[in-house]
Amino acid sequence: MFTAIAALTPVISVMILLVVLKMPAVRAMTISLAATAVLAFLYWQVPLVVITASIFEGIMIGLSILYIVFGAVLLLNTLRMSGAIDTIRNGFTGISPDRRVQLIIIAWLFGAFLEGAAGFGTPAAIVGPLLIVLGFPPLAAVTLALIADSTPVSFGAVGTPVTVGVEQGLYEGGSVSAAVEPLVIQAGGMDAFIQQTAVQVMQIDLFTGTLIPLILVMMMTRFFGENRSWKEGLAVWKFAVFAGLAFTVPAFVTAYLLGPEFPAIFGGLAGLLMVVPAAKRCFLLPEEKWDFPPRKNWLDDWTGIPISGSGKREKNERPSFLMAWVPYILVGLLLVLTRLDALPFKSWLQSVTIEWQNILGTSISETLEPLYIPGFVFIVVAFAAVFLHRLKLRDLAQAAGVSAKALIGTAITLMTAVPMVRIFINSGENGAGLESMPLELAATASEVIGGAWPLAAPFVGALGSFISGSATFSNMMFTLFQVSAADQAGVDPSRVVALQVIGSNAGNMICVLNVVAAAAVAGLTGKEGAIIRKTLLPMLYYAIFAGLAGFLMILFF
Repeated sequence: MFTAIAALTPVISVMILLVVLKMPAVRAMTISLAATAVLAFLYWQVPLVVITASIFEGIMIGLSILYIVFGAVLLLNTLRMSGAIDTIRNGFTGISPDRRVQLIIIAWLFGAFLEGAAGFGTPAAIVGPLLIVLGFPPLAAVTLALIADSTPVSFGAVGTPVTVGVEQGLYEGGSVSAAVEPLVIQAGGMDAFIQQTAVQVMQIDLFTGTLIPLILVMMMTRFFGENRSWKEGLAVWKFAVFAGLAFTVPAFVTAYLLGPEFPAIFGGLAGLLMVVPAAKRCFLLPEEKWDFPPRKNWLDDWTGIPISGSGKREKNERPSFLMAWVPYILVGLLLVLTRLDALPFKSWLQSVTIEWQNILGTSISETLEPLYIPGFVFIVVAFAAVFLHRLKLRDLAQAAGVSAKALIGTAITLMTAVPMVRIFINSGENGAGLESMPLELAATASEVIGGAWPLAAPFVGALGSFISGSATFSNMMFTLFQVSAADQAGVDPSRVVALQVIGSNAGNMICVLNVVAAAAVAGLTGKEGAIIRKTLLPMLYYAIFAGLAGFLMILFF
């Protein structure tokens, strides 16, 4: 039992430093990295060279994630400068005056598209201010944007939580963990296993994720409506379920046919194409429209420092609605063309690699593919947007400077959080005769919970996101743990991995880093506790019902 408690050090240290002591993420992650390294060296007796190699491995993985984030933020800032983001915002206002409809279209469907194209907190950073500009109370805008940014997170940033998080989480050193290898072989290889995981995630989300839009509107009418009524949100249940299915069904088909990179992108786009025309025709909508109480009746904690979503250009210089969308359409098109095996582009891009084999003489290796990583596509499209929207190159340079400056804190956090995770996972190479930290945790957990493990699996994923600030980190940290726990409990490990992914989505709603960032953007700094208290309820729904759905699927299928 003491060994299991010791293995929880990365979790406990982050929770105490970040949540209890309220340290900045940069400092908390740095201290947690040091604590994990010391524990691995003294208790697990991991050789110092393996710890150092794990840190270098983590830095390389962190650079690949930072590359994606920089590209996404660069494109976003470029479109802000051209006025495209304002044009997109204005296009949403004429669809319906009903706030319930606006919330579903913007937070659920547009947010899903943004999550698929960029991820890493981008939806909350865009959707929150967009809702505020439309007249939503800031606290409502941030809370609801965080709740909506849940189901699509599995496939955020072109599938990164699965393609990077799950895959890296299955490795020990430079190869697939021996505990996982039979599972991967049975699936037909790592790519097949990753796609299988994506399909299983969406199978569960056909039941759980589909109801998120209904939960969104019910949360809004209950906590931010004049009558504090659940019923006023429930009144649009037909439209809300339709909007839920408009995302989850296309996302499921995409996961089955194409894999984990595109479900959120295509699901969001397909949903917008179906739901926006339906909303304009009042399809499945009640006659009575719903709005917030007059601004003078808003509670004090609903509001924050006023924000502006304006771009650099005057209104008459901004691109048209179609032209404003062209860069995001290009992102989706280029990502598809460069991911299809039938076309030569994938092999061309993957031919350029940065490799570090047997880091410091250990079995740990890492490879980067700079042209194949989605960040390259974002950067290319940002350059294209300069010409499409008639900007100057100095505007792009300014956007790049703003983006780089905004990511300094993120970069430091990444370069400490990911190495911590890699030490955690690579700790199996030790002189103490112990399994790696995740496997030791799995052994203890499976003994306590047994065959009911699928019910607990989503909460492990949620804990990982809450602590690390990222679904990708959560999957990287706990996938191996989940596989081992499932194996020892005698349940289907592949289904449990899917529950880990879904749990990491649920944790995204209450993730401290996401909440702090979203609150800062909306001028609500200091009200993070109020946000988490409201997002906790839907997080519990998501984790509990996903666990039940997964448990029943394991029993009967």
